[in-house]
Amino acid sequence: MVTRSKVKSSLKGSLKDAWKNSLTSQSRSLSDRSDLGKTDHYAAWGKRLFDIVFSLAVLVFLSPIYLAIAILILISSRGSILYVHPRVGLNGREFKCLKFRTMVTGADRFLEDYLNTCPISRAEYQSSFKLKYDPRITKIGRFLRVTSLDELPQFWNVLIGDMSVVGPRPLVQAELAKYGKAIEQVLSVRPGIAGIWQVSGRNDLPYSRRIHLDASYVRRMGFGFDLWLILKTMLVVICPRGAY
Repeated sequence: MVTRSKVKSSLKGSLKDAWKNSLTSQSRSLSDRSDLGKTDHYAAWGKRLFDIVFSLAVLVFLSPIYLAIAILILISSRGSILYVHPRVGLNGREFKCLKFRTMVTGADRFLEDYLNTCPISRAEYQSSFKLKYDPRITKIGRFLRVTSLDELPQFWNVLIGDMSVVGPRPLVQAELAKYGKAIEQVLSVRPGIAGIWQVSGRNDLPYSRRIHLDASYVRRMGFGFDLWLILKTMLVVICPRGAY
């Protein structure tokens, strides 16, 4: 018979192991970044602690907004509430990145058919992995994208250690080759919800500029810089620019 104390002890042990593994992974990654000099306490463990506290606060206090968005998605179009897509994170490990669904059901299949009939859009997609005028996006989805509210589920990714509140963009596998020598540096930290590119024009930026900004974040990472980027991101959400 399983007692309450055993369950409590097991749960406490699991959380402790997850926290320990999370810090070990981050510390191992940081120790390999010889070009960045001595590792500070924030990079070693403070950033992860901040991520856990911040993501928990968002998930709890913004839960009514999560619920409202979920209902709007269900009402507006057929399909699931969340969109799950594989991304590459810390040390090249693939994880399931969460977003609120902003596209029609069967969007990937629809995209291929659309690109086959429109060479200009195909060239745009191959260059930046995005389309400025994407026919797959629903009406509510377009609003969620412009305001970045579609990324709210990623705070769960932050809580479990896949992502950070602030960091480089979470990349798809096909983007890695485009980063060249910068990819090793970019993958030495967790990808973030907020970041330099998000407050610098987002999708309006040339792809080469996005790569430069992602790499520059790793070199400048610190508590004060992260707070500044979070505040700037909030302003971008209120006055969106370059999001689609």
